[in-house]
Amino acid sequence: MYTLGYDIGSSSVKAVLLNGETGKVVASAYSPKNEMPMSAKRIGWAEQEPSMWWDHLKLATAQVLSEARIQKDQIIAIGISYQMHGLVIIDKNQNVLRPSIIWCDSRAVEIGNKAFKKIGAKKCLGSLMNSPGNFTASKLRWVKEHEPVIFRKIDKFMLPGDYIAMKLTGEVVTTRSGLSEGILWDFKLNAPASFLLKEYGIPSDLIPPLTPTFGEQGRLHRAASQELGLPAGIPVTYRAGDQPNNALSLNVMEPGEIAATAGTSGVVYGVSGTRKYDPASRVNSFAHVNHSPDSPRIGVLLCINGTGIANSWIRRMTGQQSVDYARLNEIASAAPVGSDGVVVLPFGNGAERMLENRDIGAQILNLHFNIHTQAHLARAVQEGIAFAFNYGIDIMHGMNIKPKVIRAGFANLFLSPIFADTLAQTAGVSIELYSTDGAQGAARGAALGINYFKSRQEAFKGLKRLKTIEPHKSRSAQYQEFYHRWSSALERTLQSKG
Repeated sequence: MYTLGYDIGSSSVKAVLLNGETGKVVASAYSPKNEMPMSAKRIGWAEQEPSMWWDHLKLATAQVLSEARIQKDQIIAIGISYQMHGLVIIDKNQNVLRPSIIWCDSRAVEIGNKAFKKIGAKKCLGSLMNSPGNFTASKLRWVKEHEPVIFRKIDKFMLPGDYIAMKLTGEVVTTRSGLSEGILWDFKLNAPASFLLKEYGIPSDLIPPLTPTFGEQGRLHRAASQELGLPAGIPVTYRAGDQPNNALSLNVMEPGEIAATAGTSGVVYGVSGTRKYDPASRVNSFAHVNHSPDSPRIGVLLCINGTGIANSWIRRMTGQQSVDYARLNEIASAAPVGSDGVVVLPFGNGAERMLENRDIGAQILNLHFNIHTQAHLARAVQEGIAFAFNYGIDIMHGMNIKPKVIRAGFANLFLSPIFADTLAQTAGVSIELYSTDGAQGAARGAALGINYFKSRQEAFKGLKRLKTIEPHKSRSAQYQEFYHRWSSALERTLQSKG
């Protein structure tokens, strides 16, 4: 038997077919081969047509079915992972009323900031575990303020994954985890956040009915089955935002466990067993996929904007754009640990939430023209990114998340031995690298949602660990010294910029 997993990104849609018996992928595909377009009518805006996600989901499905060549009636469940924080609005006939305002659109920042000040930090952080910020609720308020004619036509608002589930099943529902990522879940009352709805003037009946993260959420209806070439009646049994789902794909489910990604930006996602928030609001907290009021599982998400983009920048600036990243890693390895004193603060991709939403820019410090080479710069960038990750993990320590291991997919910056080793030694934890991705996580989630496996351990039997990097006491002490130098430079910069 097989499960089908979809990962709805802003760049592409990926589909994976997972063999339930072996836990291994039998086919995968993504569409388009180039990135999906975004519309930006103004600076800071980012929109996409939801119908485009559906069109590419159909193409990816066709590729997977062609590659796998299985009996289609052997597909027993469907799971969905999706880009977080987006807004999709529909009328009573399930027609989309406007393009989706997606995760990287910043038009609602001031709306969220104003609500945070008016409602108060204690109430917001204590009940929502976040500032309303630039999340889905604030984007919906923006529509109410600026597009009142459209707002009056809204029957329901959804997240991107809810839209895909609606296209598959015809059912309009959402999840507790989804509402929490839209900053619409009151963790104290275990219910939608009525006080924020009231503040924003949003009728509560615009929220779709709730469905469990794991479990039947609807079945593939006839129109969708004909478009996809799949039998009608396959249940959709799992949906989650991309970062909670990435954690699931790495079997990060219990308090103290951490998942990480290091693409253009970087994410550290830890699981807490208590409703504890950061008073400085340097992280976001959401209901994890296995959260319940009786057994809290809070996903604490820390985003670092200047990650892979910093590595890409140094490759271009040092004239290495003609070589691939594997070669850049070789160049960086020619410099010693600590880069002979060069310090890079890799914060050149906008305001950083973990720096309390300050935009301090990137900095290269202690550069000596007669000593330092391209190798020093390349290594210092990767060390600086790893130190930024550790800075974020230190914030999580204050929220009772104290990991012994970090799990990540063997991709992007985690392909670099320098970056992975620097992070392991500095944080003093093992790093386990796996062959997995979001679509695989969605397929495993679908199998869990249909109770295909007898246990969670069985669900992850096909998850292949490719590599482990262990911390070593003597080397960790050396890296901690360099990290202290880096963090001192960061603190001086923060003070100098007020």
